[in-house]
Amino acid sequence: MAYRSAWMTAELDQFRDQFRPFLEKELAPQAEKWREQKMVDRVAWRALGEMGALLPSVPEAYGGIGASFAYEAAVIEDLETIVPEMTVGVSVHSAIVAHYVLNYGSEEQKRRWLPGMAKGELIGAIAMTEPGTGSDLQNVRTTAKRQGNAYVINGQKTFITNGQLADLVIVVARTGEAGGKGLSLLVLETQGKEGFRRGRNLDKIGLNASDTSELFFENAVVPPDNLLGPEEGQGFAQLMQQLPQERLALALAAVASMERAIEITVAYTKERRAFGQPIIDFQNTGFTLAERKTEAMIARVFVDWCVERLVAGELDTVIASMAKWWCSQKQVETADECLQLHGGYGYMREYPISRIFVDARIQKIYGGTNEIMKLLIARSL
Repeated sequence: MAYRSAWMTAELDQFRDQFRPFLEKELAPQAEKWREQKMVDRVAWRALGEMGALLPSVPEAYGGIGASFAYEAAVIEDLETIVPEMTVGVSVHSAIVAHYVLNYGSEEQKRRWLPGMAKGELIGAIAMTEPGTGSDLQNVRTTAKRQGNAYVINGQKTFITNGQLADLVIVVARTGEAGGKGLSLLVLETQGKEGFRRGRNLDKIGLNASDTSELFFENAVVPPDNLLGPEEGQGFAQLMQQLPQERLALALAAVASMERAIEITVAYTKERRAFGQPIIDFQNTGFTLAERKTEAMIARVFVDWCVERLVAGELDTVIASMAKWWCSQKQVETADECLQLHGGYGYMREYPISRIFVDARIQKIYGGTNEIMKLLIARSL
């Protein structure tokens, strides 16, 4: 019996019937080039915008299609399955950055930035992590001091997805006292911005097509109109409110990656022969894939339930943390087991399982490390 996500609709079926062939024909053939240049071409972003795949859950008045988060979920899954090189960047842009603007921006800010983001003409990033403050957001050191009719930003950020391409960067900066209450979110428009500098495109072991950058702010001036929210000091609360959606997006990608790893490994083990028979006929192979298939189904059902909760406005931080932790952990384990079943060929870059393996590892780190996820869950007990 084929499983169908409860959040799927006939309308979403029609969208995916067009979206998946588009990804396979137009974007997937470019993936190798993107990995080599460590960046996705801007034309691909605009192509996604034309397909309605960027900001689908943003209202039509701001350039989206006014759908629910289910559309975001479908886009994330299809990208991870067909063009995983784009998954992280698009998730950050659509499911994270756009929703900070949508939920906390003024009417003028939403009309100024969201339509361009929906078209893929403006690419968004969010600058949280600093060299000395990974998951510890309350100790952010980047400052934004009010000087006359402007904020002056000074500091450094690192591991910023879309950092090389970003036209808009939401900067987590300290505008007040120590701790979370002194943080604010300011949108920096990068075009021609004095005092803003992009560092190197970081050399990662995986996610090679996703540009990940250092960003430097040296007296970068931002107008007060670019503050998200009605007043300073709301940044930490805004971050906490949006983290469940961010972590669910990571869990969705994890499940899609698991399912893809199992699919290609089943196909490989049916074709590959050893000792006169397909290696899928060996008990170890069958048992390993049976275990991974079962865990992938458990993850799928759990994440689908989480999508329903988010659409209903009922997904809390604890459940989202469970999804992010467990699904990313199983993603890494699945990638490892599936690579093992490929034998030496699994270690070759030309085999997709090798990329699935190296790309999976970061999932346990970004979006809040899995240790932080467990801490958040433990506090609820």
